[in-house]
Amino acid sequence: MPPRLITYEDAAPRVTWIDAVAALREGHTRPRAQVADVFLGLSGGSLLSRAAYIEGFGFGVKSVTVFGANPGAGLPTVQGAMQVFEPGQGIPTAIIESRLVTELKTASDSVLGATFLARRHSETLLIVGAGTVARSLIDAYAAVFPTLTCIRIWARRIEQAEDLARDAKVPGVDIRAVADLREAAGEADIISTATMAQDPVLFGDWLRPGTHVDLIGAFKADMREADDHLIAAASLFVDSRETTIHHIGELMIPIAAGVITADAVQGDFYDLVAGNVTGRKSDDEITVFKNGGGAHLDLMIAHYIAAVMEHAQTA
Repeated sequence: MPPRLITYEDAAPRVTWIDAVAALREGHTRPRAQVADVFLGLSGGSLLSRAAYIEGFGFGVKSVTVFGANPGAGLPTVQGAMQVFEPGQGIPTAIIESRLVTELKTASDSVLGATFLARRHSETLLIVGAGTVARSLIDAYAAVFPTLTCIRIWARRIEQAEDLARDAKVPGVDIRAVADLREAAGEADIISTATMAQDPVLFGDWLRPGTHVDLIGAFKADMREADDHLIAAASLFVDSRETTIHHIGELMIPIAAGVITADAVQGDFYDLVAGNVTGRKSDDEITVFKNGGGAHLDLMIAHYIAAVMEHAQTA
C-alpha cells in the first residue's frame, strides 16, 4: 500500500492545539529519540533536513527550504514535506505537508514549555514578530492558557503587527499591536519571540520579575533573539539538549563568549515530563525556554496527525 498523502486542508480542521500539546508531552514519556540534522545552503536560502527515530513510533524525515525573502514574492518562507516510516519493517506510511507538521509542532513546543515554566495564571502574552508562527501562537497559547486576557504583538513594521491584531479573533482576549517593545516587554507575563533576527531583539533589563520568555526564531548557529543578560540571569530550559546547546546561536554564542556554560541549561522536556527537574520554582523567577524544534518533535506531531486521520477514515 502506498504511503498516505496528508494535506494541510484535509487535516487542519481535525486537529486541536490541546491535543497537539498532549501528544508532545506523551511522546516524551517514550525512550529518548535519535536525531540528526543536515543544513545546506547560505543564510539567504537553505535546505534543512531533520530526521528522527523514536522507539514505537518509527522514523521520520522532514525536509524544508527556508527562504527569508520569499514573502516579498508572494511565496511561503518555508516549504517542504515530511515522510513517516513504521518501525517494524521501515515501510513508508505517510507523507504529510510540512506546513501542517511545522505549524503544530512549533507552537505546541513553546506552549508545552510554558505549561512548566510560565506562571499558572498568566494574563498578558507579548508576541515579538507577526509572521506565520505568530498567528499560530495566538491560537495555541489562548487554547492552553485560558487565563490570558491580553495579547500584544510587536513587529519591526508596525503595519504587519496591526494587520495580525486585526485579523486574529479570540473570544474574551484583547489583541492589539504595540509600537514600544521595551514597554510591552515590561508588562508581559509571557513573551514569545518568533523572528528571523541574527542579533538580540529582547533584553534582560526590560523584564519584570516572574516573566517567562519563549525563544523560537533562532534556528542556526549565527542567530539569536535574547541578549547575554537575559540568558545569564534567567532559569534556562530547552526542548532538547541534543538539538539546541551545540547547534543554535541562542546558546552557542554566549557559551563561546564565556557568559554561560552548557550546564546552565537546567533541563529539557525529557527531564520536565519525567519530573526529574522542577520547572518554575517561584512567582518571581524569570524563566527562559529555547524552542529548538528538533526532528523528534516533528515525528511526535506526525504520529498524532496520522492517528487523527486514521480515526477519521474509520469513523
